[in-house]
Amino acid sequence: MTIANRQVVRGGRILDIAGHGAEPRDILIEGDEIAALLAPGAAVPAGTTVVDATNRLLHPGLVNSHTHGHGGLARGMGDRWTLELLLAASPWITGNRTLADKYLSTKLGAVEMVLKGCTACYDLTVDFPVPTVDGLDAAARAYGDVGMRAVLAPMVADRSFFDAIPGLLDALPETLRRRVAAFAMAPREASMENMRTVFRNGAPSDLVRFAVAPTIPLHCSDELILGCAALAREFGIGLHSHVAESKIQAVSGIDAYGKTLTAHLDALGVLGPHFTVAHGVWLDHDDMRRLGDHGASVAHNPGSNMRLGSGLADMRAMLDRKVNVGLGTDGVQCSDNLNMFEAMRLASMVSHVRTADQETWLTTAEAAQAATVGSARALGLGDRIGRLAPGFKADIVFLDLGHINWLPLNDATNQLVHCEDGNAVDSVMIGGRMIVEHRRVATVDMSGLQREAEAARERLARLNVEAKALFEQLAVFVGSFCPGLAARPYRVDRYGARGEG
Repeated sequence: MTIANRQVVRGGRILDIAGHGAEPRDILIEGDEIAALLAPGAAVPAGTTVVDATNRLLHPGLVNSHTHGHGGLARGMGDRWTLELLLAASPWITGNRTLADKYLSTKLGAVEMVLKGCTACYDLTVDFPVPTVDGLDAAARAYGDVGMRAVLAPMVADRSFFDAIPGLLDALPETLRRRVAAFAMAPREASMENMRTVFRNGAPSDLVRFAVAPTIPLHCSDELILGCAALAREFGIGLHSHVAESKIQAVSGIDAYGKTLTAHLDALGVLGPHFTVAHGVWLDHDDMRRLGDHGASVAHNPGSNMRLGSGLADMRAMLDRKVNVGLGTDGVQCSDNLNMFEAMRLASMVSHVRTADQETWLTTAEAAQAATVGSARALGLGDRIGRLAPGFKADIVFLDLGHINWLPLNDATNQLVHCEDGNAVDSVMIGGRMIVEHRRVATVDMSGLQREAEAARERLARLNVEAKALFEQLAVFVGSFCPGLAARPYRVDRYGARGEG
């Protein structure tokens, strides 16, 4: 280790999530790792670079356990969309993307996340109809160029959305049925072959690693799910799938398998510590026990769950059944922002409206732990990120204690979860490198990024006129058929209203 690789962060206060405090400590960094936490002003080796953290609260970089980088150019394109309407809109809002678009879309998300104190994410990205080496390389390069960590998981399926929902295809008029035939997925063998090539080659940035994401069980044959699980074992990587996100998925799972989606995955033998459930809104207690017994994780996305009307996931019940819970934002096409501070606040608030018993509400410490150590574990990086401790990566967020969000400083953990909204983020360090410095992204030309995004928006709007018109026709049928499925009784109820007369 050379002197040039050594830094000390001086003058800051380190967040103690469990203790609700923030004690003055210095942080000694060697290379990309934290070497020691020191008393304020403690001696360090000669030549150590000093990073001034005066009047700054230091906390671990937030970790987004579920997002979609491919949706970065689709911000704000929908209003009253359910999950199913969003899926039907995919050819419009993410269609006709070039490699440059895929890079740009992912880069936009990475920039937003680092500006809002998030230093790592689990990105389930899409190449239609199969993942490609070039497409995944473009997404990985985007994270590397920004300087953000990511676990990049190609989403794969061998059934289209219209094939996956029982009865939906038959509910379409013949003309629309013929048109959605173009959305058919490629054979699973092509997806498997391309992913194996990508995983064998490795990522183009040491900040990025891979995982695999059979997108939704109903969209995947058992053979594809088992193939993905085999790939995960072969390469020692994670497995991530959207499970029981909406009631339509939960009800359709019973129809398709005669058991819950989680019970079906368990019967296939794919659950384990490497497995992450996205959303899990409609998990029942038996599902949660299965996941907890297998050491699996749930990526809880409270903002997206409410935005799409999917329901209010029961994080307390998950924790009680030993499920590791991380927090996520979902993609901007699903939740419109990638703000992990908002995700913490919403996770807390959702638990408050689920029941009048305040003893079951999440504590702010539980919400903050989910956004750091819980999410880090879901990414398979629980021994590297999510804590400010010796041996962990130097991923540090510097919050301005002079910002109005922190005046006065009464309880650091409560205020992190309930008061902070990202506006007090002054600087962000990832692996010992300042990525955001005094509210400016050091690795990105923001003016150039704006020009590129606007040019892409204009071009894609022209190219996707027909896809938008098709979605508007499909929305009439999807929007009437799917609520009928959701009206069927199910073993749990995750909606916020009980129906007033």
